[in-house]
Amino acid sequence: MKENRIGYYFIVMASIVIVLAGVKSASVILVPFLLSLFIAVILSPSFSYLKSKKIPDFIAIIVVIGAFIVFLGLIAKLIGTSVQDFSSNIDTYSRQLNIYYQSLVDYSDSIGIALPVSELNNIINTKQIMLFTSSFIHGVGSMFTNGFVVLLTVVFMLLESQHFVEKITSVDRDDDNLEKITQIFTKIKEYMAIKAIISLVTGLLIWVALVLIGTDYAFLWAVLAFMLNFIPNIGSIIAAVPAVLISLVQLGSFSALLVATLYVVVNIVIGSIIEPKVMGKGLGLSTLVVFLSLLFWGWLLGMVGMLLSIPLTIMAKIILNENRESRWISVLLGSGENLKIK
Repeated sequence: MKENRIGYYFIVMASIVIVLAGVKSASVILVPFLLSLFIAVILSPSFSYLKSKKIPDFIAIIVVIGAFIVFLGLIAKLIGTSVQDFSSNIDTYSRQLNIYYQSLVDYSDSIGIALPVSELNNIINTKQIMLFTSSFIHGVGSMFTNGFVVLLTVVFMLLESQHFVEKITSVDRDDDNLEKITQIFTKIKEYMAIKAIISLVTGLLIWVALVLIGTDYAFLWAVLAFMLNFIPNIGSIIAAVPAVLISLVQLGSFSALLVATLYVVVNIVIGSIIEPKVMGKGLGLSTLVVFLSLLFWGWLLGMVGMLLSIPLTIMAKIILNENRESRWISVLLGSGENLKIK
């Protein structure tokens, strides 16, 4: 009996490896699909609202997709010039950061603290730090290279979502199963919609504050904060780095400290106070799971996988939590703040 169980586990692990290899090799197809799913889930509440007002499907789709395209176009136009200008000035910013770094080394030597300069030089590469932001923005932009395919898939997903429950009902007459499926999709839609709104508010607050402080490319850092807010804890830290460094180079150490404090306050107020109350503690992920999800989905699906790592993991957590047999996995993925298993 024990040998059969061990053999079963080996078969399961081998199957997982084969599936992951297939997913990675099919990433060219899966990436646009997942991006379309991500957008469709965020837009579905607006589409459902228009449908509830007895607006025909065709007009509702045109309104929702049209508004999304206009919004995306405005964002692209606003950040396009900033990204190009920032990329062309990376060498200048890098040299100025090196001056600050060298002054820090000199100051530490003057007070008798010897820093391992050669080791730190291998770790701290100011130009690479600056290049990260530019490459990340370009990488996110490249996700929309198949924009027409993505938008067309979103349209079909939104139209199909209206008949999905009816199809499930015709296949499975079990009311309990239907209720579970409905709850799963409702929770996923609620999470994605609320997370998108919270991320948008975070980006707006960062933008307004950076404009008041006088930091260059404030809108660019706000967009970065919006995108990386989908990655809790780690995302806000990554988003803060370029804004703090630019403020240091442009405005001095006091302004850089002010910007760093701004990101900390916004992260604490929105990420640690408002968001858990709005979403509920049951949807939290442990910091370790967040980090591992970032690595895993990034390895599996590239830049899109990194951006969608937490939404994908949250979706998996919601699905696992609705099944009594798999609920223990959902608990392990959680932050530990809500350990009561129903």
